[in-house]
Amino acid sequence: MKDLTPRQAWAHLQAHPDALFVDVRMEIEYLYVGHPPGAVRIPWYEYPEMEIDEARFVERVRRETASPHRPVVLICRSGPRSLEAARALEAAGFTEVVDVRHGFEGDRDEHLHRGTQNGWRHDGLPWEQM
Repeated sequence: MKDLTPRQAWAHLQAHPDALFVDVRMEIEYLYVGHPPGAVRIPWYEYPEMEIDEARFVERVRRETASPHRPVVLICRSGPRSLEAARALEAAGFTEVVDVRHGFEGDRDEHLHRGTQNGWRHDGLPWEQM
């Protein structure tokens, strides 16, 4: 698995236009917080159940990719979910998996705010919201 910063992941996506870009966050995060354009939302877990169904996630990604050899780039809010999802894909035989370090919103600062230190939005990369 590759662990890339948001800027590195953006460059990777530009160099690999065939890559599937997966946002693993919940629907409310994806819609109201924002998301990278072109990212397909396949949640690692969803509200209100908040339970991980690893097999279901892997199957949904498999349907989108049609091949375990297609590059897959994963992003979440701050990194932990996409890392877990990336590990699940690797365990299922996916051969080119990229995790976006710090995710879409990044780590919390001393005031518990996200987006002030790192992350996709912090780095000025393209994003949109509902």
